[in-house]
Amino acid sequence: MNDLIIDTEYITLGQALKMTDAISSGGMAKWFLSEHEVFVNGEAEDRRGRKLRHDDVVNIPNVGRFKIVDAFVGE
Repeated sequence: MNDLIIDTEYITLGQALKMTDAISSGGMAKWFLSEHEVFVNGEAEDRRGRKLRHDDVVNIPNVGRFKIVDAFVGE
């Protein structure tokens, strides 16, 4: 599992897709989610605006599993 380090309270699923290189632009998020299964914390998710916070796990089949990590935790 890879870490996605964020420096804000949350990111959206669409932003996470771009950060993982599953899509090349934010505008592709809606299309990607309509054509591919994506799981957040083990449940299927198709809302590009879904807020992802520290410790959420995103599973994008054929791309990878990613854990959202707050850049400021542990400082």
